[in-house]
Amino acid sequence: MKNVRIKKGSIEHIDEVMKILRRTIKPFENPISTEIGHLTQSPYMVLVSCLLSLRTMDKVTGPVCKRLFAIAHTPEQIASMPLKKLEDLIRPVNFYKTKALRIKEISKQIVKEHSGKVPLTFEELLSFKGVGRKTANIVMVYGHSSTDHIAVDIHVHRIPNRLGWISTSKPEDTEERLKQIVPKKYWSQINDWLVAFGQNICLPVAPKCSICPLFVYCERRGVTKSR
Repeated sequence: MKNVRIKKGSIEHIDEVMKILRRTIKPFENPISTEIGHLTQSPYMVLVSCLLSLRTMDKVTGPVCKRLFAIAHTPEQIASMPLKKLEDLIRPVNFYKTKALRIKEISKQIVKEHSGKVPLTFEELLSFKGVGRKTANIVMVYGHSSTDHIAVDIHVHRIPNRLGWISTSKPEDTEERLKQIVPKKYWSQINDWLVAFGQNICLPVAPKCSICPLFVYCERRGVTKSR
């Protein structure tokens, strides 16, 4: 890219940015819910892993998911599990008591109202207490293999704003704007790529701009300190 002038933040370069992202994140681990989706093809396990991961780092959530799913990995099994046992199994994650209760309630609801199957529609997923747009989108993309949704977490919200692609203050607005500007062929992958990139290079505080392969494309909005 030397001696090439690029209009930073331009959405004209989204294809090039996405190609760079795909190459850059190869050495990094997948987000936990994505990995579980790839390994199990189970919408229910994706849903549970996403609920467990809320406000908890993947390095904590991953082992918890492995321990839980070795014992129970269906809504029927978790719905019938004593709450105390479920709490003990997921104890390392933040807010484990609240999450245990929420997961158990949702599991019962899936068994009772949906014949043990995770609903196929975004709207039905949102009807579960504790399931927001991010979780519902993750289940649709990585559980149901939908190509019509974009999962927006803190990284997917922050990085397009930092690049200068969009100017949004709320994740739901980011989701809508990204659907308008990002080619649909990337919708099911953008969460994976930006989460891995945001966890390893484009950090929330003091991003690693000196080694960032997207530096030439980035307006660095909101960046006051980098390394």
